[in-house]
Amino acid sequence: MKSTRFVILIILVLAFIVASQTIQAGQEAGDPVQRIELLPPGKDNPRNSEGDFIRLSDGRIMLIYTHFTGGRSDHATAYLAARFSSDGGRNWTDEDVKVVSNHADMNIMSVSLLRLRDGRIALFYLVKNSLHDCRPVMRTSSDEGETWSEPAGIIPDQDVGYYVMNNDRVVQLESGRLVAPVARHHGPSWEKWTAYGRVSCYLSDDAGRSWRRSKTVLTGEKEEGTRVMLQEPGVVELDDGRLMMFCRTNAGRQYVSYSEDSGETWSAVRASDIVSPRSPASVERIPSTGDLLMVWNNHESVPASLKGRRTPLSVAISRDEGKSWEKAKTLYDDPEGWYCYTAIHFADERVLLAHCAGHEHLAQTNITSFPVTWLYR
Repeated sequence: MKSTRFVILIILVLAFIVASQTIQAGQEAGDPVQRIELLPPGKDNPRNSEGDFIRLSDGRIMLIYTHFTGGRSDHATAYLAARFSSDGGRNWTDEDVKVVSNHADMNIMSVSLLRLRDGRIALFYLVKNSLHDCRPVMRTSSDEGETWSEPAGIIPDQDVGYYVMNNDRVVQLESGRLVAPVARHHGPSWEKWTAYGRVSCYLSDDAGRSWRRSKTVLTGEKEEGTRVMLQEPGVVELDDGRLMMFCRTNAGRQYVSYSEDSGETWSAVRASDIVSPRSPASVERIPSTGDLLMVWNNHESVPASLKGRRTPLSVAISRDEGKSWEKAKTLYDDPEGWYCYTAIHFADERVLLAHCAGHEHLAQTNITSFPVTWLYR
């Protein structure tokens, strides 16, 4: 009897070891995507959205985002707050650090961060005073975000209007030129606010001390001549020196335009092969491979019930400078989810994304990360 019990015990131990190894192997071979619900809405904080990343000189990553206090509306009161990661984005601090208090009649929102050539950090965001006056400003920090300069406007008073510039949109070209893509929805002589944006770029060749508007202002038209809503433009520099602009539209696709003179002039916009709802895409270059990464709501084959919704959230790469996209992968596919306004950052051979998520429209920000190699599997 004792020998039988001993044999049974050995069998159980071996079974436990095999089961443990199987579980570990399953975890290693499982989903490599890490999803963190970093900024869910809370009491007196109904929305957290539209942020961007920057790596600090001590190795930490800082995320500055829009912390709403007056409601979930785009016009509700908000200020800018920060969270920090010391391990490449895998874990984040629990408490907010207020970065900029609200100094607008409505709110401040939609953050872009850049490391300038002289080492300073540049912080861009919208100052929204009314439906007739919403314009981006720039601040700089020489002490890694501890303090910031006074805000300096990008768009002069004579061009006052309602401009939209998404989070993580300002780019610094190889030449050092800063390019800030905007869509204008109201001006002093306009009859009313319009969803049909007039898209242009503001350019600076002196690290943001002065700005000028691009010579081209784009408006949307389909091939048959009907109008298309151009909204929320973004820009990426291609390897041949051209710039590619991408815009969300109401036409079921992202529209694109190209510049051969660093953003001064632009080709007429045209429909791309990127199928999406009226929701912004984000495109950046992967440093380790040189390919382009796109994050967007892939509607290539969604059912009719999801048409127009900002789900699923997908990623894809382009090896031919945006002419085509491949290896599309889905990060989130909840049919009730809202996934948009994505910031992209690369850290330790991983991709970090900060984006809206969850069932409540624009209420929550998630951090989603994965290895660069996963994009190529």
